[in-house]
Amino acid sequence: MYEEDDYLLLSGIQHYAFCPRQWALIHIDEIWNESYLTMSGRLLHKKAHGDKTVEKRDEVITYRAVKICSAQLGLSGECDVVEFYKSNKGVSLNDYEGLWIPYPVEYKRGLSKIDDCDRLQLCAQAMCLEEMLCTTIEKGAIYYGQPRRREIVDLASELKHDVLLMVNEMHKLFDRKLIPKAVKKKYCQSCSIKDICLPSITEDSKLTVTEYIRTFVE
Repeated sequence: MYEEDDYLLLSGIQHYAFCPRQWALIHIDEIWNESYLTMSGRLLHKKAHGDKTVEKRDEVITYRAVKICSAQLGLSGECDVVEFYKSNKGVSLNDYEGLWIPYPVEYKRGLSKIDDCDRLQLCAQAMCLEEMLCTTIEKGAIYYGQPRRREIVDLASELKHDVLLMVNEMHKLFDRKLIPKAVKKKYCQSCSIKDICLPSITEDSKLTVTEYIRTFVE
């Protein structure tokens, strides 16, 4: 169990799964650079949150911008949307009769990815909700902006196990303030901080980015 002061940002799950070095530069060194891709992603999230925090239609209750956390994972963050469907296997909600099953929905720009970086972030959100609501969440969804449709995600035990392993590694790196070495790959071109990361220079170098820059200053 983690203390609240040791919580990491849940959004970092997607960053770490995409590239551990990117995650470390953003969340440890606090480096960020806005790009068209990151800006369009923020606009999509803003649209998902909408004007109404809570909305009920028929037997579905929709909560937007839901604050979540987990002492077990040491994470805190926000769900874009959590839908609750009426079911006798669900949980109780304030101001609403009956029982309801939570169903997290994450909003992403672009297309569905081959890797699991988005699915891992959604799974981490579900695990936080499970802890907070004392329930089990079996499915969720990722809404992708380009096709404008949802991808249903099976939140199986294997995916949850991967989240646990990843979060453990993130906490180890954060506690030791370690920045992983660069590994140049095709996805580097779409990274908003590639000009700061300098993958082509630091991949085979023993110098960190900071040490490399100092060679020109000193």
